[in-house]
Amino acid sequence: MSNRLFQGIIHKMHDAIGRTIGVIDEASVVVACSDLDKIGEVRENITADFFKPSSTFVINGYTYKSFDCKGHSEYAVFVKGDDESAQRYVSILAISLGNIKQYYDEKYDRGNFIKNVILDNILPGDIYIKARELHFNADTSRVCMLVKILSKTEHVPYEIIQNLFPDRTKDFVVSINESDIALIKEVKKGIDSKDLEELAKSIIDTLTSEYYIHCCVGIGTTVTTIKDLAFSFKEAQIAIEVGKVFDTERQIINYDNLGIARLVYQLPTTLCEMFLQEIFKNGSIDSLDPETLFTIQRFFENNLNVSETSRKLFVHRNTLVYRLEKIKRLTGLDIREFEDAIVFKVALMVKKYLSSNPVKY
Repeated sequence: MSNRLFQGIIHKMHDAIGRTIGVIDEASVVVACSDLDKIGEVRENITADFFKPSSTFVINGYTYKSFDCKGHSEYAVFVKGDDESAQRYVSILAISLGNIKQYYDEKYDRGNFIKNVILDNILPGDIYIKARELHFNADTSRVCMLVKILSKTEHVPYEIIQNLFPDRTKDFVVSINESDIALIKEVKKGIDSKDLEELAKSIIDTLTSEYYIHCCVGIGTTVTTIKDLAFSFKEAQIAIEVGKVFDTERQIINYDNLGIARLVYQLPTTLCEMFLQEIFKNGSIDSLDPETLFTIQRFFENNLNVSETSRKLFVHRNTLVYRLEKIKRLTGLDIREFEDAIVFKVALMVKKYLSSNPVKY
């Protein structure tokens, strides 16, 4: 579509300039020209090194000037001649074609539209208007999955993920920043959270096993309208942040499965601090050593079952009971009792949350 766009402009400007003018791409191929016979011609001696932002160069009697598209010079305009007029013409053409290409991309690029939607860079009232312009189905079920790259790599994760989802009419891969890549996936009827987690697992497996890229995936909730995609994206962000705080081993974090962690994450830090002060008077929680905290964690994992926990810890039952009594003396909470166990569990999560310096979205 870009080539046809360039050709239309070149055709109209040829009469005003009165010289042979055209556009070449990074492969040095003429993609648009006032002389139609030259379209498809490969210009020799022009390499990618010439395509520096807004660079001007003269080769074989033609003056060239590259122009930016999305911050990268992937095209250059040319005018026949190497005189002062050619320099002036090529500068005017580069500015004009660069601005027209940028406007065209912003108006018709679906990927850019989706990015603006999930980042809340478009007014809600304009979303459906723009969707109609792009012939975009606005009322299809979709989910946002956020892939966070956790390791440095020579590969381009964005391109890898994009190649995994080649249907650009239904699935959209959006680069958010250097480490975050959003996948907007169309969800068919009958697809549930387990299926989405399997999909996330396949993405992680591909990046890890084939490209040695360490990553994690946050999954937002499925939404039925395009305007709600921003919510799904924020949920995927929160899922990753909550996972970093409460479950650092998991690579796939589903917002729907965060449970109490989601509640704790949404509490104001001042309220959390007050809660800890009320539950653990005189800083009693800080007096618990790592071994005691490990025992508490295993006790919770084994559903408050003393016998099962002692077996998993390879300690005598009486030894475990002694440790639990010690915890009761220090904190005033008997975690063998269901209600005290709930309070203690939440309190530990709150403390972990405060220690993590949480990032709010």
